[in-house]
Amino acid sequence: NLKQIGLALHNYHETHNIFPPGWIGVQPGVGANVDFGSGWGWGTMILPYLDQTPLYSKIDFNLDINHPAQPTGLIDLSLSVYRCPSDPADNTFDLEEKANPGNVLAKLATGNYVGVFGSDELDDCLTVPAGTACKSTGLFYQNSNTRFRDITDGTSQTLFVGERRTNKTAGWYSTWVGAVPKGEETFTRTLGATDHVPNDPAAHFDDFSSHHTGGTQFLFGDGRVRFITENIDLGVYQSLSSIRGGELSNLE
Repeated sequence: NLKQIGLALHNYHETHNIFPPGWIGVQPGVGANVDFGSGWGWGTMILPYLDQTPLYSKIDFNLDINHPAQPTGLIDLSLSVYRCPSDPADNTFDLEEKANPGNVLAKLATGNYVGVFGSDELDDCLTVPAGTACKSTGLFYQNSNTRFRDITDGTSQTLFVGERRTNKTAGWYSTWVGAVPKGEETFTRTLGATDHVPNDPAAHFDDFSSHHTGGTQFLFGDGRVRFITENIDLGVYQSLSSIRGGELSNLE
């Protein structure tokens, strides 16, 4: 699945000369918090390159993900390309409002592959001043507009997408759809951070993780998929998550 996603990202860039944004938020300078905006994520942008053009054509990107005018059977549609066969989670989950737990904003499709935000915590996006974009060192962030030429660390040295397991007990579900405005842990559900090693025993929602013993699968910018162990040096791991940090990263 990660190889398919990688090919789709490359084809998207070939068509648009840019990679899709991590999620669509309010443009910087507008004056609203980053938790507003339609919220559609990178996973929806590449649907036509995953043989999902009919699904993509139904989306109104001018409306919020959970706007009542959006077609039914869209954001809760489980897609096998975004699911890891080893993850036993349900195909959908209820996303609750952050400020009002128990109030369900949307039923979303479960996903197991999230884009690389960088080494900063995604929770930090909640404290970004109004009118300011939330970004980190990785390929994907709010309204990101990364091109191949921006990845000066080299695509073979840069993580694009990684696995995320579901934690049903904690309510940690990810999705291919995007960041629903005002949702609980909304940014974390479509992007991941490298502030802890894969499968960190302390278990943080924004981490990359899997049900595989010893580590997690990642897609690199050159299209290859590689298993990164939980014993990786944190500094090396974080350098792999940046697109232009200038670090030398050696996995061997």
